[in-house]
Amino acid sequence: MDSPEQPGGCWQAQPRQTGGKPIVLVAAAALVDPDGRVLIAQRPPGKSMAGLWEFPGGKVDPGETPEAALVRELQEELAIETRNSCLAPIAFASHGYDDFHLLMPLFACRVWNGRPEPREGQRLAWVVPVRLADYPMPPADLPLIPLLRDLL
Repeated sequence: MDSPEQPGGCWQAQPRQTGGKPIVLVAAAALVDPDGRVLIAQRPPGKSMAGLWEFPGGKVDPGETPEAALVRELQEELAIETRNSCLAPIAFASHGYDDFHLLMPLFACRVWNGRPEPREGQRLAWVVPVRLADYPMPPADLPLIPLLRDLL
């Protein structure tokens, strides 16, 4: 390992090259209803990857935790309220796009207040996990489908 050891036996991470691409941290949720269906949202026209379906969520702001970002994004995008304690980390995606590298923790969420409503012009669909592959998704989301199918 090329990370130097610090006093007390801890290792200090060293910066790594990402091929010149910025790393974008995005948090996403697999909202699961009582029937075991997962909510996905279709990216509206005018956004990158318009027409593709994705798990709700969004970018993590500087100084914000992924959980706090997800609580905020779910309120902004879907008009629902949840808490950090209702989010269970289940997986993450790591995918290199042309201009950036996406790192996306995925959280399962079964408890929230309110009924999800599209606030940003997106379409919503409740989908049983075995049918998620029927919806075109961004490349970063695709490896998460088999995991959700097996887990849920």
